[in-house]
Amino acid sequence: MGRVAILDKELCRPKDCGILCINFCPKVRTRVETIKIPESEEKPVIIEALCTGCGICVKKCPFEAVTIVNLPEELEGESSHRFGQNLFKLYRLPTPQLGIVTGLLGRNGTGKTTAIQVLAGELKPNMGNFNDPPEWSEIIRHYRGSTLQTYFEKLSKNKLKISYKPQYVDKIPKVVKGKVTDLLTAADEKNKLKDLIESLQLNEILDRQIGVLSGGELQRVAIAATASHIADVYIFDEPSSHLDVSQRIRASKTIRELTKEDAMVIVAEHDLAMLDYLSDQICLIYGEPGAYGIVSRVHGLGAGINTYLEGFISDENMRFRSKPIKFHFKPARESKVARTCKIGWKDKLLRRGDFELKINSGEISQGEVVGILGPNGIGKTTFIKFLAGTNDSDKEESPLKGFDLSYKPQYISTEYSGEVRSLFSSLASSTYGTDKFETEFVRPLGLNKLLDRNLRDLSGGELQRIAITACLSRSAQIYLLDEPSAYLDVEERLVVAKLMRRIAEERAAFVFVVEHDIVAQDFISDRLMIFDGDPGVSGFAHKPISLRNGMNSFLSSMSITFRRDPDSGRPRVNKLDSKLDRSQKDMGEYYYVPAISRD
Repeated sequence: MGRVAILDKELCRPKDCGILCINFCPKVRTRVETIKIPESEEKPVIIEALCTGCGICVKKCPFEAVTIVNLPEELEGESSHRFGQNLFKLYRLPTPQLGIVTGLLGRNGTGKTTAIQVLAGELKPNMGNFNDPPEWSEIIRHYRGSTLQTYFEKLSKNKLKISYKPQYVDKIPKVVKGKVTDLLTAADEKNKLKDLIESLQLNEILDRQIGVLSGGELQRVAIAATASHIADVYIFDEPSSHLDVSQRIRASKTIRELTKEDAMVIVAEHDLAMLDYLSDQICLIYGEPGAYGIVSRVHGLGAGINTYLEGFISDENMRFRSKPIKFHFKPARESKVARTCKIGWKDKLLRRGDFELKINSGEISQGEVVGILGPNGIGKTTFIKFLAGTNDSDKEESPLKGFDLSYKPQYISTEYSGEVRSLFSSLASSTYGTDKFETEFVRPLGLNKLLDRNLRDLSGGELQRIAITACLSRSAQIYLLDEPSAYLDVEERLVVAKLMRRIAEERAAFVFVVEHDIVAQDFISDRLMIFDGDPGVSGFAHKPISLRNGMNSFLSSMSITFRRDPDSGRPRVNKLDSKLDRSQKDMGEYYYVPAISRD
């Protein structure tokens, strides 16, 4: 039996706990130094070869800094990288192929970005031997007989040109200055910049400074710059973040075009519909977030995603989720809350500089979640900020004036420099520390190991979970959330969706959610508000309508239809003008159609 022992050094505080992990270890009591504190260090080290995996140290640690995981012994020979003693360990690597888009699907913290950094040449794999890292010759010999042998042979000799789009595009303005057109012109090695600008709809922002771009604009610029290079390997880490549905389809087509250049393409993505639309094959990455990750063998596209949703890999006899993720075929039934109380708003015209938003009168019922769908730059965030009264002029005019509000903005500020625990204590003073807070937020969202971390040290996905918790843990009548699924993995999106629905019903609250992920919006919402118009110029906010009518209205405006997978029921994008696409358009059903049996 193989074993991985992880010690989170940020959580470990031996001066405050009396080193309980050492004092209660059965092996240490028999004078075997399974856990010890080396002379040159201040924190314990767990010797995996001596550990029996009893788990006593895990239970005794008051700061949840220790993780012990038992793994099949055969995995030991497949270790690809480890960051150090008792730190994260990755097994295997994805196997990219020429002319193929390889999709990576897995939870945050299980090694997708680590695998990408190895394949991008930013991280040399040490095969788990962090004390004496192997030379390239040994690494190549380890992968002999696979496509990775040739890959690493070229990489080691700098004969593999790689173009890489990182995960967090909001960091681009910190390292790149100037206008968009200057950046793209400098990146253009194929003389195809005009086509990329058109396909990703970048004409309107070419003369803007990089530093003033929105998240969606930065994402499209980053995709265009990555695709502009002549490369053997193209890598895209979460290309859907901050993009609307139409932009995600356009980005997918742009990425797929790269396979025609006889290049390898690797994409890590949490949006199942987008991953399904652009990939040819799938590698699943599973494990214990922050502890270890295992890259599965290559799976066919449809079967691979369904295997991930099922949580069981049959060819490896490995179950990594206790319950499968299921999708409903029809709009969710109405909430059981007696919706006697309603909040309404009147027709309104908002002007923000040169942009104009017309708001149609509407209402929301108590215990209801109203989803907001529309293209980027159409006024969704403007509407949410108007409701929240974030501007002085809006505070008096907001239809929600006088109600207790809780608001999660689209872009999360990290100006707060304290610990997460302190933030929750100040924002949710009446509930923080209670069993209810623990069961409602900490456990489902995996916040245990984040409470003692500084907010400025958190990743995008971790910040998003903290921001959602900070918003929903407050005692309020109305909750406003702007793009809550950005940077969250599939499981986290489902947890957040269920959490929002439960809070809406249990607290009889009014909830508004701006969300681009169609599948997430389907999970969350009771009704939809559709925004349309001319992005960046004018927008129109329609009154809330049913899920079915809302999805049909929104998707018909973009000429996009979804079908249902016969095995899992998950929504899949139809190819434009395919038989199914034409049939559903004739029926007027763009989203809620039953799964078609294979028989």
